[in-house]
Amino acid sequence: MTPDNARQVIFAVIGEIAPNADPSALKGDEDMRLALDLDSMDFLNLLAGLQERTGIEVPDKHASKLFTLDGAIAYLGER
Repeated sequence: MTPDNARQVIFAVIGEIAPNADPSALKGDEDMRLALDLDSMDFLNLLAGLQERTGIEVPDKHASKLFTLDGAIAYLGER
């Protein structure tokens, strides 16, 4: 998956779980949970949505790698 594809998928899933959020304003190293006011359930829904759209499973031990936009893009791109 290319970085642009990963970004599009991430933004699409964020749009579903936090429709009032503006993911395009995210900085790459910014914690998405804080920047977008995502609670723990929202973040789990983000992970589930990413898995559903990409087929890439994110084990609990890797969830912290997806806290930032850059981290999520890198994680999806490596798989």
